[in-house]
Amino acid sequence: MGSQTVVADVADELARRVAAGEYQPGELMPSVRQVADEFEMNRATAQLTLGRLESYGFVEARRGKGFTIRDVREAGGIDVYRHLFRFSAAMPDIAIDMFRDIVEVERGIVMEALLAYTGSGRDIDPAELKATIDELESLARLEVPEFRQILAIEVALVRKLLTSLGFSMQRAILNSIGEMVLEVPEAIEAYFAGAADLHVLIWRALVAVWDSGSGPSDAQLALFEDLFGMYHEKVINRFTELLDVAGAAEEGHSATA
Repeated sequence: MGSQTVVADVADELARRVAAGEYQPGELMPSVRQVADEFEMNRATAQLTLGRLESYGFVEARRGKGFTIRDVREAGGIDVYRHLFRFSAAMPDIAIDMFRDIVEVERGIVMEALLAYTGSGRDIDPAELKATIDELESLARLEVPEFRQILAIEVALVRKLLTSLGFSMQRAILNSIGEMVLEVPEAIEAYFAGAADLHVLIWRALVAVWDSGSGPSDAQLALFEDLFGMYHEKVINRFTELLDVAGAAEEGHSATA
């Protein structure tokens, strides 16, 4: 195992402990010597490991004291939240709360983008949109749909809408949300609580509205918002189920080990 892999693996384990509350905000992290001893590495590698943890935003260096644990939930930015979500997957209660927040923010950005684009000049080439949706359909109809790739393409589609609208801050937040979700397999699968074909149908319906030039009625918009809300609730429920299954499997493995 290479030294960079060791650094990454040990930094992830230390970050997991911070996320789980095993190390409390304001406390000192284990020293370079303690990390080196526990993980059987030399002190230079231990120093690099703690430096990586600092780059995650989980600790901060204090001259003459070592590394102090930050209150990552209270003071962390979007990059810290991304790492925190990744390390929280083994802690269902924390992960589900975080995922609910992620889904709510994503839902708001996507709804804003779709509604604003519907009422705008719509300057994205329709042929380009349709080609991308054809690609989505091909991936959705595979015997084993490529969920991760489908989701990545959908994020890219919304990003394109946000760019067209000049919504740069929303685009930045969406990009970070995309990175968070695409790093956690259970989160990816949860976004397909319904059939993958449903994602394609929604995009085709939107393009049909945009092609018509007339826009949806108020009743159609209200129905779309209701359906979108129900779908995202299913996504959260599916994520909860997946974590419960993973947790039960882990407990079963531990019992038979």
